[in-house]
Amino acid sequence: MIHQYENNGFRIVLDVNSGAIHVVDELMYEVLARYERETPEQIKEGLRGRFSPQELDEAFAEIRELIGQKALFTPDEYETYIEGLGKNRPTVVKALCLHIAHDCNLACKYCFAEEGEYHGGRALMSFEVGKAALDFLIRESGNRRNLEVDFFGGEPTLNFQVVKDLVAYGRSQEEQYNKKFRFTLTTNGVRLDDEIMEFANREMDNVVLSIDGRKEVHDRMRPFPNGSGSYELVVPKYKKFADSRNQQRYYVRGTFTHHNLDFAEDVKHLMDLGFRQVSVEPVVAPDEADYAIREEDLPRLYEEYDRLACEILKRHKNGEDFNFFHFMIDLEGGPCVAKRLSGCGSGTEYLAVTPWGDLYPCHQFVGNDKFCMGNVFDGVKRQDIADDFRSCNVYSKEKCRSCFAKFYCSGGCAANSYNFHGSIHDAYDIGCALMRKRVECAIMIQAALAQE
Repeated sequence: MIHQYENNGFRIVLDVNSGAIHVVDELMYEVLARYERETPEQIKEGLRGRFSPQELDEAFAEIRELIGQKALFTPDEYETYIEGLGKNRPTVVKALCLHIAHDCNLACKYCFAEEGEYHGGRALMSFEVGKAALDFLIRESGNRRNLEVDFFGGEPTLNFQVVKDLVAYGRSQEEQYNKKFRFTLTTNGVRLDDEIMEFANREMDNVVLSIDGRKEVHDRMRPFPNGSGSYELVVPKYKKFADSRNQQRYYVRGTFTHHNLDFAEDVKHLMDLGFRQVSVEPVVAPDEADYAIREEDLPRLYEEYDRLACEILKRHKNGEDFNFFHFMIDLEGGPCVAKRLSGCGSGTEYLAVTPWGDLYPCHQFVGNDKFCMGNVFDGVKRQDIADDFRSCNVYSKEKCRSCFAKFYCSGGCAANSYNFHGSIHDAYDIGCALMRKRVECAIMIQAALAQE
């Protein structure tokens, strides 16, 4: 299986199953487009007059050589691997998303958590529940040493003393259990101050700073409950914080909607503010929401991703490099095979914890009682849910089987699949379309950089 496309003057051929990428000339591009459905004689006849017989013979010889090297038309060797494991695939819990606060001081219009309440009442996690969550993680992580904990909300700084106490407790357990906690904080920045910055710089491996881009875009979707905007308050804090971390171990994270289809301008705005770690992602929303991305928006969004990819290359030439997370692809290594096939590990390796200690497959399932798996005191009781997530992979989803991007997106988000189709073994179609475009742009960028 191959995927070929043209982007920014490059003719690119991806061998899907091996991951090999070829930048080719017009002759090879045309031959490969016909190779699996026509005989060599038919291809020669179809391209006669455009290329000489000698050129075509050389192209066929090169293709045969690449096939022999398993760099073109490589057979799929992964399906039997992952299906052989199925529900028996060994996993340990290695990451928790702690809902430290089901409360928020903003009223973001696209918030899936209903201003931090997650379809329930406002609540703050106690130290006792958080401590039990960390104990659960240590207990269920097996021999894994590095453990991930994300302080999430709502807005976690509304319960920051508990954040600090839990970090201290986690550190106190590391040596005894041979574990290393990597803590992350996700914040809207409203309460960000020198104390929080100093603590985060000392203890947080990563910090996610929520901002949508230009002032008018940000304030439209991320206002305070009284309707006023939050941009002017958070931007100076974010700039100071990013600089205090030497532009590393953080990222500004935005969401674009139907109202700002020119989102490349928002990415450029964030770069111009000085941020060097940027993620701006498409909103996921029900069709009836006025800000939801629609199928008719896709051509415009494809153009924006192309514009952004060219902007990244231009800034690279000017020595103004930055990371745009959706264009970051490791073509040499990357995730292990199991991770490329099965995704983020929600429901098995990664779980979300509510303020009262209930366990869910991830933060986007919180509030849906069908997916409550147990609690941090008694452990996972719904093994059937874990088994279903464990068996979820790119081969359990019919839409993924023929998709060239399946080993890059790993089947997409299970929550999005469930919310749009009622099953985690499906895929969110608009998200898939945008992912395919992002992968194409990311590969093009790598091709351009390789030719410098």
